[in-house]
Parts: sequence; structure tokens; C-alpha cells
Amino acid sequence: MNRELKRVSIVVMLMFIALLSSTSIVQAFQADNLSADPRNTRTLYDSYQVERGAILVAGDPIAQSMPADDDYKFLRTYTNPELYAPITGYIPINGEPTGLEFALNAELTGTSNSQFFDKISALVTGQDPKGAAVEVTIDPIAQQAAWDALGDYTGSVVVTEPTTGRILAMVSKPSFNPNLLTVHNNAEVTASYEALLADENDPLINRAINSLNPPGSIFKLVVTTAALESGDYTPESTFPNPAVYTAPGTTSKIENSSGSTCGAGETVTLATALRLSCNIPFAELGVALGDTAIRETAEKFGFNSSFSIPLSVTESVYPDGLDDPQTAQSAFGQYDVRANPLQMALVSGAIANGGVVMQPNLVQEILAPNLSAIQTFKPAELGRVMSEKTAATLSAMMINGVQDGAASNARIDGVEVAGKTGTAQNGSTDPFTLWFTGFAPADDPQFAITVLIEDGGGEGQTGFGNKLAAPVAQKVLEAVLNK
Repeated sequence: MNRELKRVSIVVMLMFIALLSSTSIVQAFQADNLSADPRNTRTLYDSYQVERGAILVAGDPIAQSMPADDDYKFLRTYTNPELYAPITGYIPINGEPTGLEFALNAELTGTSNSQFFDKISALVTGQDPKGAAVEVTIDPIAQQAAWDALGDYTGSVVVTEPTTGRILAMVSKPSFNPNLLTVHNNAEVTASYEALLADENDPLINRAINSLNPPGSIFKLVVTTAALESGDYTPESTFPNPAVYTAPGTTSKIENSSGSTCGAGETVTLATALRLSCNIPFAELGVALGDTAIRETAEKFGFNSSFSIPLSVTESVYPDGLDDPQTAQSAFGQYDVRANPLQMALVSGAIANGGVVMQPNLVQEILAPNLSAIQTFKPAELGRVMSEKTAATLSAMMINGVQDGAASNARIDGVEVAGKTGTAQNGSTDPFTLWFTGFAPADDPQFAITVLIEDGGGEGQTGFGNKLAAPVAQKVLEAVLNK
């Protein structure tokens, strides 16, 4: 009898230890993960019982909670909503939050581990619970300039600070009004959401970080980096200069956008090929380098990797296992190469930053209700992509592209701009995707910019990167340089 009791006692003790351990792990170590889980509806409901922290731009709220005369206590409201919707996202009463409302939900509701003692203090003092505020890195002048310059185009503008990775502007068009999705009426929220889903222009997509397009000729910056870093090429390295190039082992023809040779002469230099944005020399270079060398360089820039800003960024892609014809196409940003604007901002930003790519970041500080800093984000390197010498060489080549090349419409009087345009194909009859990426001032880079224009900017296959995307970049750079 005693032996049986002992066995039962041991089993009960082991079960108690297991229960204590599991609950301790959940409470002490998994609280933030559980709070961030979109399936955790309790966290969503709890968020309406406290004054949710504000999202701030230069100290001014672009999202804040206002008292409501209903069971929810607070109504989430957004200032200048379409301008900032891709950043703030929204928090509906009948679904999952998006944007920073989702990514920093625990901080905004005051339920993160880092705010534990603030919660205890509020309980002791009898204060109403309140979430932390989030100060973002966005510069309101840069954001508004990017919005205005993009006009009615479908696309995106991203502006970053090359030396820190801070995101100064992140515009996506078309946008939407998140206030329509936060009203305290299920039927209205559902109707507004379904209308946005049905919109063929996909306004709910943040094109800055979640759309993937062929990068076209701006990807030539990645291939040029691979060539210069190999030690086998310089800007004066030459390539055959035919008007039509047949990819190895195929009958597939590759042409320059001009339909002729890349300038005059039987050969063309790498510097001229980049300045004039010629496809054939880069196809030849791509085959010579091989897909592995190009992929390894692309991955140093961030391709084939996912990261958070803390918004989740869709992974840009340089494909694996390419044959020579596919590599030739990929070398000027075609075949299955895909990128989002933020990724291409990392490319130009790394060149501007002497070859070091920085972790992109959208959040500057998390602030307690008394405005003391709970967390301050500091610049972090993702890694060195190229030597300082290669970065300086590429910068000079990009300056030439703006001064007297295929990116000439980005010129600014009195300021040296380094840049590269792209005009990517999406099929035999589909509209082109138009790009610009670059930085200024070129001799002391303060701003890196990438412009994406989808659907050919409404001009089908007659719109080009230099015609439409470069002028957008020029306007934005002028605004931030003159502020």
C-alpha cells in the first residue's frame, strides 16, 4: 500500500513540476510571442480597454486613440491617413491588425515584457493603463515630397539615410483610408474591407516592401559590383558590341533598348555600358561571371533573405541554378529576378555608404506614457558588400549616368546626383515596370532613393525609367536637399 502511494505521489509531483514549468515558460518567456500572435483574440480585445499608444512622426501623432462613447472605450484614428497608411496599418474590431499596429501591438497596448514595471506602477498608483508611443524614422518633408512627386502613378518611393539605414520616406500608391476600417461597426468595416479587396489596383499592398517586380537595368549595379569585386574587371574592361546578341545554346535574341549597338565601335567598355544602360554587354558579362558570382553578390545586398523593419519585408529573389541563357537575362534584371523598392534602396545605399549595407529601420524610439525612452534603435550593419574602392568606382559610374547617360532626367543644378534607371519587361505585350535608384549629394551622400512605377506609368511599353521614374526622384531629392 505504501509503495502504491509513493508511486502516485511521485507521479503527482512530476505533473505539478511540469505544469509549473510550462506556465512559467509561457508567462516569462513567451508573453511577447503570444501577444503578437494574430490568433490571440484576447490580446485584440484587451487593446480596446486601454488607451493605445500613439504612432508619431516628428513628435506629431499619425495614429492615436480617442475616447469613444461605446463599449470599446477608445476609437483608433489616423491623421493624413492615405499618406501614412502603409506605415501605420490599421486595427479593426473584427480582424487582424496590419502595419505597425500589428508589428508593435504589444508595445502599443502596454503588454510587452519591457513594460511590465510600468503596468505594476499604474496599478499601484491607480492610473488608467496606457500603451507606449512609437516614434518612427519618417521625415514628414520627405514623405510628403515623395507622395506629391509620385502623383497618380501606381508605385512606390523609398528614401533612406545611407549611413544609418533609417527610412525617411515610404510611400505606396494607391493607398487607402484606415479610418474606414476602424469604426466600431462590424458591417461597415466588412463592407469597406471587401471594397478594398475588390479594387483591381490593390491599395492594401505596401508596394515599398511587399511587391516584387523585375528590377530591370537597376540590377546592373549588382552585376557591376560582382565584376569589380572579382578583380578581373575594371570600368575600362571591354566587351564585344554587336547590335544583337544570341544567348549561348539558344536562338533567343537579346537587344539593347536602342535596338542598335552600345555606342560606336566594335567593343564597348563596362563604364559606357552602365552609363548608357546597354543590355548586350551585361548579358555577356553575366555569362562570363556565372550565376553563382552574381547570386552571392546579390545576397550580400539582401536578396534571398527576409528581414523586418519591424514590418515584414517580402524577400527579393535572385534564382538558383541558372544556365547560361538564363544568367544572361538575369544580368540585366530580367528572367526570374524580382525585387521590392526597399531592397533596391539597400543597393544604392550600400554604394553610397562606402560598400556597407545597413539594416533598414522604420522605428526610432519606443516611448513610455511619460515619454521616457523604453527602447532606442541604433544603426546596425548587415555587412560589407564591397570594398570602399569599388563603392567609389561605382559611385563615379553612376554620376556619369546622371550627367551624361540613361539617368539624365535626375540631374539637379548645383548638386551631383548618382543614379541608375531601369525599364523592365513583364511579357511581350504587358506594360513595363519603371525604376530609378540613386543618392545625393554624390560626394557626401545624405539621401538614397528608389522609385518604382508599375503598369508603365500609364504609357504601356512607351514609358521608360528615365522618362518617368527619374523625374520623380529629382523632385524628391530637391525637396529634401532644400529643406
